[in-house]
Amino acid sequence: MPNLLSKLPFDLPFLKPAAGASAARVGLPQNETNQSATSQVSPNQTPANQAAANQADNRPSSQTNEPQTDPNQQRQLKTFAQGLVTIQDIIAPEAIEVDFTFQKINSTYTRTLFVAGYPRSVPANWLSPLINFPHQMFVSMFIFPVDVKEILDSLKRKITEMEAEIQSDIRTGKISNINTEVKLEDARLIREQLAKGSERFFQFGLYVTLEAQNKQELDRVTKSVQSTLGALLIVSKKATLQMDDGFKTTLPMGNDKLLVTRNMDTTSLATTFPFTSSELTMEQGIVYGINEHNDSLVIFDRFQMENANMVVFAKSGAGKSYTVKLEVIRQIMFGVVVMVLDPEREYEELTESMGGEYINFTFGGQTKLNPFDLSSVYEEGENELGQKIISLHGLLKVMLGQITATQEAILDRALVATYKAKGITPDPATQTNEPPLMEDLYKTLIGMETDEAGDLAARLEKYITGSFRGIFDQPSNFNITNQLTVFSVKEMQDELRPVAMHIILDFLWTRIRRDLRKRVLIIDEAWYFLRHQDSAQFIYSMVKRARKYYLGITTITQDVEDFLRTDYGRAIVTNSSIQLLMKQSSAAIPILAETFYLSEGEKYLLLAADIGEGIFFAGQNHVALRVVSSEEEHQIITTNPEELLMKQRQKQIMENMEPGEKLPAAVTVAEPQEAPPDNAVAPAQQSISQQPPSQQLSQQPLSQQPAQQSPQQFRHSIDDYRPPS
Repeated sequence: MPNLLSKLPFDLPFLKPAAGASAARVGLPQNETNQSATSQVSPNQTPANQAAANQADNRPSSQTNEPQTDPNQQRQLKTFAQGLVTIQDIIAPEAIEVDFTFQKINSTYTRTLFVAGYPRSVPANWLSPLINFPHQMFVSMFIFPVDVKEILDSLKRKITEMEAEIQSDIRTGKISNINTEVKLEDARLIREQLAKGSERFFQFGLYVTLEAQNKQELDRVTKSVQSTLGALLIVSKKATLQMDDGFKTTLPMGNDKLLVTRNMDTTSLATTFPFTSSELTMEQGIVYGINEHNDSLVIFDRFQMENANMVVFAKSGAGKSYTVKLEVIRQIMFGVVVMVLDPEREYEELTESMGGEYINFTFGGQTKLNPFDLSSVYEEGENELGQKIISLHGLLKVMLGQITATQEAILDRALVATYKAKGITPDPATQTNEPPLMEDLYKTLIGMETDEAGDLAARLEKYITGSFRGIFDQPSNFNITNQLTVFSVKEMQDELRPVAMHIILDFLWTRIRRDLRKRVLIIDEAWYFLRHQDSAQFIYSMVKRARKYYLGITTITQDVEDFLRTDYGRAIVTNSSIQLLMKQSSAAIPILAETFYLSEGEKYLLLAADIGEGIFFAGQNHVALRVVSSEEEHQIITTNPEELLMKQRQKQIMENMEPGEKLPAAVTVAEPQEAPPDNAVAPAQQSISQQPPSQQLSQQPLSQQPAQQSPQQFRHSIDDYRPPS
């Protein structure tokens, strides 16, 4: 049923307030567009008695029967005599100039508009274009509850009059007035709702005061605001000759000096509720980007959710790695320990810039991780050794391939025996002993002297004495001591990469459980694990238990379809409170729409999204997000080949410079032998030497932009994200 906002078919008198009504005042805090609004409910006043009060305030003292002393005047005289300065003297403007259509306070121009006409029906959130208007303004709404009995009496009289008018037209053969019929229908409906008590009645006033630094800007903004309201079929007018009263009306004082109101029922009044913008802003947290709906900041603390897990889905080149690396920088600023599993070596420069530790896990590398390590943490009700053996089952299935149920049972006995040979049992006191190695398991299998055990030992042999020896059968010689630790497996052979990733994750999980700290674990290209059921099960187990250890796990993938078509993939999404969907291929949209219940508009947004744009889900809320970075952040995390080449050339030049030598006159991206013709240099190839060193690698949003940008295009500085000292 539409919300009836048409003026009722009679002129309402200034009505008495409802008996027993209580006063309330609701203030809208200043939002991202520097606007403010105040909804002021004055149940002990109506436009009539407030008008009388306003007149009484301005009545000269000579009109009273007895001379009265003005307390304010006495106070002012006393203050003047003592030579004191009051707070009012300090905050009062130096000068106020009141004109017919504007008011000038010091150097600021103001103008008040009032709403004089409304459409017959409006949707919810119809004030959104005004509340989110990109200019500083003050919006005030006055709500006067009125007596329902008097409304019902007036409705009864008007309904009788309109029915008589229609019957008269019928008797005389005239065509009845369609406007009268519509008004009669509305009046009957409102009378019925008022009689049932499902609606109440109010007088409503809406006022807007605009600010500008000069008259021309004030005229431009006024025209724009009136056009915005006109698009909603709302008639707004200037408070001509009442600019002073209009300005005072929009101050948070609860005093309507203009008294331009119209009647509304409860349903219609509810549509004026101003707090309808979809926002994801917490008092604490990191900046994930900008809300594309209203340009507010998306500030969020993932650790305040029911779990701190996050999934990121995007096609190649959509900006997912850029976005996650940006979060890494900002989480580190807040003291969070970050660990990254990097299959494609995309985090190396970030790690170097942030002073982190980059572990290149290779065939002949120095870093060794023993998958048999125990956490040495005793938790009541849990069997640490049993959990480790279950984890090793998953790893060995990845290493050995498909095994039978009989072989799995043999493998279980062999693992228990291998630990027992080192004196390690389910007793927590024994679990600080030196853990076994993969070679110890190999020897245990050989010692069983069965065909199934021999087959398992033969398959394990290549990791012990064969071509892959020395990688997974050595004691661990590494511990996490840095706030940022990144493990790369890019240089591992394709056959060993899934095994190495599983071992690294198991190693990290073991270390995480040893002490409670706020941590984030990032698993890039998570589809690697989904190809192996045991690895997928291991990640799901980590995701499900991460909250217990103050851990947030971020899984990133570009193979959305494969990820969501697996049971463990869907379970990981379900157990992640935050989801970020960025640009997608058309093939991935159907399964995303089914999983995240996307609307048609959201489907189109994901198809047409620019680099760095997407939909940010946090619990039950979601917003359209645009990722932005500061100049310094962009220099660290960019993956643009052109910018990387520029940085590489700069680095080479600086390395070859002698002490005290100045930077060459020009450093360009183009190859030296391919100098472009005069006046034909593309923006991205222009010399960067003309800019100050701090601006030579300018910040950009993720979408491709010209290299030269104005400072105004930078939304934030890296200092904006630093926590207070």
